[in-house]
Amino acid sequence: MLILIISAGVTIFLLLAALILLVGDRDQVEARLIEISAASPGTAPTPLMNAVPSTGLGRAAMQVTNVLQPIRGLVSVSDSDLEFKLTLAGFRKPEHMEVFTALKMLLPIAGIIAGSFFASNMITAILVGAIGGFFAPDLVLSYLITRRQDSIRNALPDALDLLVICMEAGLGIDQAMVRVSEEMVLTAPSLAEEFKIVSREQRAGKPRLDAWRSMAERVDIDFIRQFVAMLVQTERFGTPIAHALGSFADNLRTRRTQAAEEVAAKTGVKMLFPLLLFLFAVGVVAVGPALIGIRKMFEDFAK
Repeated sequence: MLILIISAGVTIFLLLAALILLVGDRDQVEARLIEISAASPGTAPTPLMNAVPSTGLGRAAMQVTNVLQPIRGLVSVSDSDLEFKLTLAGFRKPEHMEVFTALKMLLPIAGIIAGSFFASNMITAILVGAIGGFFAPDLVLSYLITRRQDSIRNALPDALDLLVICMEAGLGIDQAMVRVSEEMVLTAPSLAEEFKIVSREQRAGKPRLDAWRSMAERVDIDFIRQFVAMLVQTERFGTPIAHALGSFADNLRTRRTQAAEEVAAKTGVKMLFPLLLFLFAVGVVAVGPALIGIRKMFEDFAK
């Protein structure tokens, strides 16, 4: 067992060394100059790509990614795509990108090391550990994105009703968003955070329409895009926002009810085949012993 572990460790080290030599044969300064020269002029870097992590975990992850920089492009997507996915999941700090990239690099190695402890099926365990460690961060990130989008989608009608109440009480749309974000911190923290970001951007001098469009891009939900488009139309044509918000909230509830009814209508068809399989299994269990008893009776009668 010890010999297998040592041989697996040496093999992993040699593979990583060969990969680093093949990919990272150019000097880091030269690679950085080529990257800068290849960038299109006038494109400003994104905040997460250039910001320095402030926590100890973020700095440790940054050290790991710097050490394994030659293989970063092989195990991870581009920084802009990764930043967009992390933003969809609600992670906007600089250390979040570094931690995700470090996990993407280290988990396959950890899976390979863990798989080397299986003596019987070591090769299969190593392959499963490497593949699982490579895809696990992406699967978790996709789950977090879906969960956050579902929470925002479900909380939007209630938030619109609160906006209507606040505006009918005399508040403007900006003050109403701030009030709704304060009221929905506990029930819908994701949507409340987005409303707070819109308010902060407007206080920083960003135009209202641009702040709303930025929220639609950050969330990437059809309902939010429709909500922002409705706000833009009411802002341009001067129609009453409160009435439009109420109608839009009723439309969202109707669509959500129709989606629930559609899922309920499909339930019978989805349960048909498991129910038939269950009935067949129950029939086999109920009739099987009787058939065995009848067979033994005929065998005894024949003797």
